[in-house]
Amino acid sequence: MNRIFISIVSISFLLSCKPTTHVSQVTNSTASQDYILSSKASSTYWQQHVDYNMEIDVDVNNYQYEGKQTLVYTNNSPDVLKKVFYHLYFNAFQPESEMDIRSRTIPDPDSRVGDRISKLKPNEIGYIHVQSLKQNGTILSYKTVGTVLEVDLAQPIQPGERVTFDMVFDAQVPVQIRRSGRNNSEGVALSMAQWYPKLAEYDYEGWHTDPYIGREFYGVWGNFDVKIAIDKNYTLGGTGYLQNPNEIGHGYETEPVKPIGSEKLTWHFIAPNVHDFTWAADPEYIHDTMQVPNGPLLHFLYKSTMPKDKLKNWKKLQPKTVELMQFYSENIGQYPYEQYSVIQGGDGGMEYGMCTLIAGEGEFNGLFGVTAHELAHSWFQFLLATNELTNYWMDEGFTEYFGELAECAIFNKPFEKPTKRVYDIYFSYAKSGYEQPQTTHADRFFLNQSSSVSAYYKGYIFLNQLSYIIGEENQKETIKQYFKEWAFKHPTRTDFIRIAEKVSGIHLDWYLNDWTRTTNTIDYGVKTVKEKTITLERRGLMPMPIDLTVTYTDGTTEDFYIPLQMMRGEKPTAATIIKDWAWAYPTYTFDVSKPVKSVEIDPKHMMADIDRENNKK
Repeated sequence: MNRIFISIVSISFLLSCKPTTHVSQVTNSTASQDYILSSKASSTYWQQHVDYNMEIDVDVNNYQYEGKQTLVYTNNSPDVLKKVFYHLYFNAFQPESEMDIRSRTIPDPDSRVGDRISKLKPNEIGYIHVQSLKQNGTILSYKTVGTVLEVDLAQPIQPGERVTFDMVFDAQVPVQIRRSGRNNSEGVALSMAQWYPKLAEYDYEGWHTDPYIGREFYGVWGNFDVKIAIDKNYTLGGTGYLQNPNEIGHGYETEPVKPIGSEKLTWHFIAPNVHDFTWAADPEYIHDTMQVPNGPLLHFLYKSTMPKDKLKNWKKLQPKTVELMQFYSENIGQYPYEQYSVIQGGDGGMEYGMCTLIAGEGEFNGLFGVTAHELAHSWFQFLLATNELTNYWMDEGFTEYFGELAECAIFNKPFEKPTKRVYDIYFSYAKSGYEQPQTTHADRFFLNQSSSVSAYYKGYIFLNQLSYIIGEENQKETIKQYFKEWAFKHPTRTDFIRIAEKVSGIHLDWYLNDWTRTTNTIDYGVKTVKEKTITLERRGLMPMPIDLTVTYTDGTTEDFYIPLQMMRGEKPTAATIIKDWAWAYPTYTFDVSKPVKSVEIDPKHMMADIDRENNKK
């Protein structure tokens, strides 16, 4: 999702509320499958698979399109499936939809939505109408319930069985409200995200048929073969590899373009092993490319009609995006596809398979920051495909962390500065009285700001604070091992923490529990200092190990490390390791070798201690 900027001042709102292309054949399919086959993830793990074949005919005059979809679904679960469900996301952009009502009743509506949906005219709304649906040639009965299609099967789908669904549908692109739509504020004609009937995910928790209310997505891994017929003057970009560049032109061709007699061109894309397919189109797109050394070809599509200074920003962005791709590949895991596209088309920024749609007319710093964030999403959600409705903080928080880390590395800026800002925002949130646990469903937060702080900032701190708990090198290795074992799958919070435990040898269930499942806070203090005796106290409910610096009266200093007993281990450290602190004991006393001048808990400020005033005495 788009990178957000929340000031500490804006958190005061919480207090005022009551209850808170490179042309390629599909060679990557085999490579990406290798991740699955070689993974050390649990042998009991399974996930569904789907192959989409779609032909779309777009009328750019009325923003409507007709589609044919053949979907081959493989039931890799141990369960017999008696129904299936599709998401019809465009149906959210209609007056009285759940998205509309929620936006008009939540205390702090997204300003991009507000009451705009309620005011859409019939020719401005979005919809997807399913005209017919068959299972292995047999006509099925179904009904549309908001943004979900409920389908009664002709025959249950047995474990291991593969079935074919044939669908005919038509749709209308809504005026852009959020993420997808037509004619956005920057004049982009078509931003086509969540535009097709998308089969819902079924996993160990069952069906995921959440209505589209405002948050994000969860999809089935598979392969896409998509043909899009559209006015020949439009340039397209998005997910997948273009198969017919020399028929299309528009900057994709490697040979002279063949003559075309039709008023439309058919763009043929193949996308192997992804869980969504997105595209954007405009008759005024500039199309640039830049090659990442030993990496993918980057595509940039942006409006030629922007002011000159904005066009310069897009040129300046291109080599910096190369650096971003290299940073993430080095520090998380190698980007496995052969292309990535940065496309002007969003209402801020939103990540998709092999591409992002972003707003394009801001200042360079904002353009780079959004690109850094959305590109990091290619790892955290589009390769490590967590359920964004229940594990959204693993998506947004990890992405926010790596986006800031990359920006600081590329521009040689201190990482401590953005990190302090993130911690300060969390402190305001934790003290507001309106915090909800991170395990809260993303659509169930009382306030939009609560969801945002929990996802972006508390998720960021989770990862940064993990470095404090298990050590920086262990944290870095955890990220790389997490990618290695869980790319092209659907990892959960438990899967991640188990990787961290295996890498570090430290028990971390307490950290996962308190930070993500409760609103317990961290608060440790220095209670007394008497000559050579120091007493610390735990005031908050959340346990933590303690880094401590003691300054002696002779001017020397000594670092101490107090492991948390329930960790059953210690992080690598050059500090003096002393006895464990059992959580249930509210105080901890120890002696040192020389008279003490002062004591400071967590001098590097890596713990999210909500009261740092008592950390030093």
